[in-house]
Amino acid sequence: MKMQTINPSTINPSTIRAMNRAMPKTIARGFTLIEMVMVIALIGIVMGVVGNYAFQRFNQGKYDAGKLAVKSLGGKIEIYIVQNGSPPQSLNDLVNRPGNAQDWNGPYAKESDLKDPFGHPFQYKAPGEHGDFDLIFLGKDGAPGGDGLNKDYGNWQ
Repeated sequence: MKMQTINPSTINPSTIRAMNRAMPKTIARGFTLIEMVMVIALIGIVMGVVGNYAFQRFNQGKYDAGKLAVKSLGGKIEIYIVQNGSPPQSLNDLVNRPGNAQDWNGPYAKESDLKDPFGHPFQYKAPGEHGDFDLIFLGKDGAPGGDGLNKDYGNWQ
């Protein structure tokens, strides 16, 4: 088949109308309301699943950070014991000099070190049931006992 070249100035307007009628017309249409609602619902479901997983991983990271904070704060208490001869009566003794500490070279900790990553204060007993002192992270719920992210963690573990 040989291609013909057409000179636009020689085309009859009635020929253009006839060609337009012969060509199939494509109808431009948008999305229906139902299609848009379905897409939005699907996006919401995916975001719910992904968001829930991310939130769980975030809380797991905070729980792991709480366990590390027990070890760090336990080390600061050990330094206090070495320098003062006995464990502090309360965790506040690591931040502010107590009246009975002759060789206090603190502060041994910052005020923010005395709270876990969930914002609850660490539990402290001196003398402890497991050694000179017990330092306990109560988990996400901040209450004794629990499973998973609410499980307690002590410096003797």
